[in-house]
This record gives sequence, C-alpha cells and structure tokens, in this order.
Amino acid sequence: QVQLVESGGGLVQAGGSLRLSCAVSGGTFSSYVTGWFRQAPGKEREFVAAISWSAGSTRYADSVKGRFTISISRDNAKNTVYLQMNSLKPEDTADYYCALRYGWGRTTPGEYDYWGQGTQVTVSS
Repeated sequence: QVQLVESGGGLVQAGGSLRLSCAVSGGTFSSYVTGWFRQAPGKEREFVAAISWSAGSTRYADSVKGRFTISISRDNAKNTVYLQMNSLKPEDTADYYCALRYGWGRTTPGEYDYWGQGTQVTVSS
C-alpha cells in the first residue's frame, strides 16, 4: 500500500535551514501530486508547497515563497520529495506533513488521500 515517511525535522535557530524528506512508496505516481503541509499548536493544518510528479510543476504558499523549495528525486526506484527550508522564522515552527493525491491544483488538506506521520520543526528566535 501507499506509504509516506517524513524525516529531517529538528531544532534550528532563526535564519537557519533544514531539509525535510518524504519517502514515498507503494505505487507508481506519474499523475500524482505531493504536498507539504504544516500544523502549529492550536492552529489548523495549512498548505506549504506542492509538486507534480509528471510535469514537475510547483506551487507555494505566499508565506514561504522565496524561502522554501520543493523537489523530487527518483533514484533507483526510490521516490523522495524534499522540502528545502531556508531563512527559517519562528513562525515556521510546526509539525510538517507530506501528503499525496491524484491530480494537480488542490491545496486543502481534505483533498489529499495519503499522509505521513509528520516531523517536527522548531525555530528558535
């Protein structure tokens, strides 16, 4: 079955960088989209970035545009989606989740079908 496993979270100072990874397995994903979402304590889960597996199209939330970069690696049948996060701010502190859906153009969590368990990112001021 489809599995998504995140890694790479941690504690970083403001202005620093982290790279999150999402290992995706259990199928072929040529027409799928992987999104990154985040949820801070007491807040709703929100869209961060998405990438399409076929065209490589990307989309970002305004709050992370210019600081975060989403990318895909297909190496020896291992599918990994990365989220490079630079110039981190305390307000980026949250649990980060990767998710998978069929088809492009959606940014609402409820429109994604498969989810990872999340990885925590803490940015200190």
